[in-house]
Amino acid sequence: MVKPPLGTLRTVGGVRLFVDARDGPGPPVVFLPGAGLTGMDYLQLHERVAAERASLIYDRAGNGWSQRVRLPRSSTEVTDELHELLATHGPALLVGHSLGGLYARHYATRFPDATAGLVLLDPAHEDYDAAMPAELTRRRAGAQTMFALLTQIVTAATATAPTRALLQALPPIRRYRTLYRTLFEQELADWPDEVRTCLVDRHVSLDWLVVGLRETRKLDRLYAEVRAAGPLPDVPLVILSSTGTDGFRDAVSSGE
Repeated sequence: MVKPPLGTLRTVGGVRLFVDARDGPGPPVVFLPGAGLTGMDYLQLHERVAAERASLIYDRAGNGWSQRVRLPRSSTEVTDELHELLATHGPALLVGHSLGGLYARHYATRFPDATAGLVLLDPAHEDYDAAMPAELTRRRAGAQTMFALLTQIVTAATATAPTRALLQALPPIRRYRTLYRTLFEQELADWPDEVRTCLVDRHVSLDWLVVGLRETRKLDRLYAEVRAAGPLPDVPLVILSSTGTDGFRDAVSSGE
């Protein structure tokens, strides 16, 4: 495994997790990454928060620089892991992005006394598809081409010998990796060199591309868990939603 440019590896539930914790006053702010992202993708936010209060970024088991485990996992497994990680930190203010937002809500429902508040950034929601306008449903269909390609990447990454499907997939795989490298280099242009270079290289590796797909393979099961958990507790809640798209969303939605 490539060594992360900062942070440490901490054993939680028998699994080594990447963690970067900064001490400070108040309930710690804890960032929960979206699928295909890692704690270090929120480094600039983490460092700004850490200038005033305690802050923590981490990678879920199976993701980023944390130890590999079988994916997908249940939301119960993910939130149990987070609860153990934060056991010595006190109630936390959870900042959940996309899939991390779903995990943050489930955590708050299961562990209300350990939750100081929630900040949700474009969070995933179990009723997202049912409430989506028809036009957006149509546009999302284009993303299926990309997901089909990434499925081929999963097969390629676990194959012991080249297959016809792998050979056919190689050119589009290279195209997507080139596209993602360009997008990540743009997004991280003003980051420290030692972090940016390593993070971009890992994001375009087959290993990390495969992880993002595997974690979201059975979203319906995650949604069912959250529905069954019941309503959120009475904790402070802020939801931030973007009003436009960036290069990553455009690439996924185009299906090209």
